[in-house]
Amino acid sequence: MSAMLDPSRIRAVSLDLDDTLWPVAPTIARAEAALRDWLAQHAPATAALHARPAAAQALRAQVEQDRPDLRHDLGGLRRETLRRAFLAAGDDPALAEPAFEVFYLARQRVQLYADAHAALEFLSARFALVAVSNGNADVHRTGVGRHFRAAIAAGAVGVAKPDARIFHAAAQALDVPPAAELHVGDDATLDALGAVRAGMQAVWLNRSGAPWPHGPEHAPHASVPDLTALCRLLAGVPVAAPALHGVSS
Repeated sequence: MSAMLDPSRIRAVSLDLDDTLWPVAPTIARAEAALRDWLAQHAPATAALHARPAAAQALRAQVEQDRPDLRHDLGGLRRETLRRAFLAAGDDPALAEPAFEVFYLARQRVQLYADAHAALEFLSARFALVAVSNGNADVHRTGVGRHFRAAIAAGAVGVAKPDARIFHAAAQALDVPPAAELHVGDDATLDALGAVRAGMQAVWLNRSGAPWPHGPEHAPHASVPDLTALCRLLAGVPVAAPALHGVSS
């Protein structure tokens, strides 16, 4: 099993965004609804195509195949998929840009978890914070930017978690070695395992109480059920951390 968390080593904290600071599914659902409404008003033929899940998924798959350069750029993938949808429906492909902006702006209207505001205040008062995300949330547009010194997105650096290079880019942005950074995120593979393999300490934010899936030799340095427990842990307050039970080999 990984070593226990050593708070004395931490000079910076990197935080995942989606499903760590806010639930992403309802955020995307609201953004999709805003996009559908816009399409219905400005491009009915594309709206009809977009409403057919199989057709929309086929377009997305074709873009992913044709544009490997957009593999880690979710915004770029969506923008290009929209452009092709407009073309396929016989609408003006130039509408893809305003259509994407409608989705993107709505995607930034997040509803933070109840523990997120206090946790961000606590963490940013004690550590340099950097956001590390595979998604396309903008910390400033979501309203939490004042807490972060930097933000690293997969689309900008060209690699996504769990690739060690995105974690190292976060450490470089704050001018600390990887060993001095703690990464916190909800995904066992993308966040916790990726950070451990990148030479960082890692805390798995496991709100659902799921079993650790990767074996004890790759376990994170700590697991917490919420951000309040994370803050207590970093403040040196004893926390009954959930056991990393049910590990698989």
